[in-house]
Amino acid sequence: KGIYLTLLAGPVIPVPVPQVALDALQSVEITVSSELGAQSAFKLDFSLSNDSPLHTIFLLAGGGIVPFIRVILVATISGIPEVLIDGVVTNQSVTPGGAGSRFSTLSISGVDLSALMDLVELDGLPYPAMPIEARVAFILAKYVAFGIVPLPIPPLFFDIPNPLDRIPIHQGTDFKYLTNLAEQVGYVFYLNPGPAPGTSIAYFGPQIKVGVPQSALNINMDAQTNCDDLRFAFHTEKATLPVLFIQDPTTKIPIPIPIPAINPLQPPLGLIPPIPKTIEFLNDTANLDPMEALALGVATASRSQDAVTADGSIDVIRYGGILHARRLVGVRGAGPAFDGLYYVESVTHHLKRGEY
Repeated sequence: KGIYLTLLAGPVIPVPVPQVALDALQSVEITVSSELGAQSAFKLDFSLSNDSPLHTIFLLAGGGIVPFIRVILVATISGIPEVLIDGVVTNQSVTPGGAGSRFSTLSISGVDLSALMDLVELDGLPYPAMPIEARVAFILAKYVAFGIVPLPIPPLFFDIPNPLDRIPIHQGTDFKYLTNLAEQVGYVFYLNPGPAPGTSIAYFGPQIKVGVPQSALNINMDAQTNCDDLRFAFHTEKATLPVLFIQDPTTKIPIPIPIPAINPLQPPLGLIPPIPKTIEFLNDTANLDPMEALALGVATASRSQDAVTADGSIDVIRYGGILHARRLVGVRGAGPAFDGLYYVESVTHHLKRGEY
């Protein structure tokens, strides 16, 4: 019964922290977002005396003794462990206490292991005759030592560049290049921690809005209510009709092609799909390969169909589990207009003693 938090830290392979660190831990904040290019972030606040050894333990990364400090947070609910974050420390700060206080606040913040992919720029590295999924697997292979398992999904519209016509080259860091590749084909790229501590899944593929939903969020249902607060919004102007341009190789005339919001992996979740009121011209698609332009248009159309949004907060004990981002969740008790399935775009975890 209850919630148990496990904290592991250390270089490369983290180990359980000393008891003095757990006793000093005051609060934990973790943010996970499905937005392309967003990195999961965490923040740990410790209350410690001025002569505590924690000043030395967590400030090693800033002193040059080790290149980075890795942090893993695991929440165990009803005997089931869930890896909340697996990342590296990027910033440490100490806030002294008030007048006459012997205690300070040590704040440790960082992002997931994608920070290791955003350190060195490898501009100009060629990838001759390599499709996108092969480039992704080749890039992620060097991070296997950190427990990162690549999971690249081939694009819906397959394309192998002819080395006689063009050779793709690496631009920027590994994380920026992978993010740009995902944007080109309408995919997403992120690191999902777990399922075992010390491992992560590097997912490169379509944003999937199908599958088994999580436990429903109940509001206005008396004893079955498990959601503290839930607010809804309907964006009537969000729906757009993207129009891409494909250049005819003979006449060099751009051909406009409207793309409807039809995607088997991202079906409309609302009871009534919004009607597009504006037209969005994708002007940069004429210089792309026709298959790449079509994939980008399908991704743009699917993003514009989510007109109903909701945000709120839940108590994990009453809810009975952890609400995960990048998955479906049901909503009940809000009325016919807002009941149904939602795609969880972002989740922020707030943990304190006796509170989640």
